[in-house]
Amino acid sequence: MSSSESESSQQGRHQEVGHKSLLQSDALYQYMLETTVYPREPECMKELREITANHPWNIMTTSADEGQFLNMLLKLINAKNTMEIGVYTGYSLLATALALPDDGKILAMDINRENYELGLPVIEKAGVAHKIDFREGPALPVLDLLLEDVRIECIFQPLLLVSADKCCRRGWSQEKKQGSFDFVFVDADKDNYLNYHKRLLELVKVGGVIAYDNTLWNGSVVAPPDAPLRKYVRYYRDFVLHLNRALAADPRIEICQLPVGDGVTLCRRIK
Repeated sequence: MSSSESESSQQGRHQEVGHKSLLQSDALYQYMLETTVYPREPECMKELREITANHPWNIMTTSADEGQFLNMLLKLINAKNTMEIGVYTGYSLLATALALPDDGKILAMDINRENYELGLPVIEKAGVAHKIDFREGPALPVLDLLLEDVRIECIFQPLLLVSADKCCRRGWSQEKKQGSFDFVFVDADKDNYLNYHKRLLELVKVGGVIAYDNTLWNGSVVAPPDAPLRKYVRYYRDFVLHLNRALAADPRIEICQLPVGDGVTLCRRIK
């Protein structure tokens, strides 16, 4: 490609915030946005998208077409109890909250509360903040706590903290979170995706869905070893490749990988 052709190609690249589309034609992506996405985008989501556009890390946001996809998916599966790992300013979180019934719940986790609070006023104005339980910090410790049998209801005594084996011997019932989530969206640290997967398969119900974002990772999953890649893309590529192989071989799930955004893989728990 000549220098003039290269310059023309760069000028034609799509500038939409959160744009990670793998479509060959940016014109085609723009057509999709203007025809089916933006006309149906709720005003609150448009406002949050525009706020996020001014953030220095705006590439981290969920794209508008993926937000629309998640919103539709949640309605199709009648999700009510959900989880989100990796929130950023909350665009995908807002898409989820808008899709859930009024008594729906989202356990949302992110290491940066400041980013979440950037979008919180918009979420509050949309009237869906009551659906969100935000936890600041790493997600793995929270998932481990959800999997522990720590809330024990005794027939004869108030709630006690005892071990699960004592509970079984004494005939107490246990309040568990296992198998209680309808849907989980993961868009966080790629090097922990498999650690999340191990735990989430116990937390999502049979028939529930886990969606992993960025599973085509800027298209780098098919790049040759010597391809010029940005440092962070190259660092996480091997983790994404490992995840994709592991999900494809996991007999506990049905999977579907879609070229939406930066690639999203849906995992439906079957056992």
